[in-house]
Amino acid sequence: MEYKNPALTVDGIIIIDGKLLLIKRGRDPFKGQYALPGGFVEIGERVEEAVEREAKEETGLDTEVRDLIGVYSAPDRDPRGHTVSVVFYLKVIGGQMKAGDDACDIGLFDLNALPELAFDHSKIIDDYIKN
Repeated sequence: MEYKNPALTVDGIIIIDGKLLLIKRGRDPFKGQYALPGGFVEIGERVEEAVEREAKEETGLDTEVRDLIGVYSAPDRDPRGHTVSVVFYLKVIGGQMKAGDDACDIGLFDLNALPELAFDHSKIIDDYIKN
């Protein structure tokens, strides 16, 4: 019997000078929309390693996990299929901010004036703000 399982992803919340770091997606789905930095967990990789790797690839910043924000698992959160995302708060510890990998731009945004966001990232950020 073959089992179908959701894909495991990670997302990171990075705050710099009181502003939220977002990447502009360079690929579908949601090409051209802003999102939290993140991506798929690779085989043999811990979720904490994955979110730090994805943050580096997409933002140029070295980060370290500071807190678990939550786990988001709505089956319709990603149009490519069922994904489960583990979301972390990340502290910047080095690097230079620049868009990379599948991010075509990067920016810092006031938490009260966010652009339209991809996936369920508005809900994730609302949960972060409430806590």
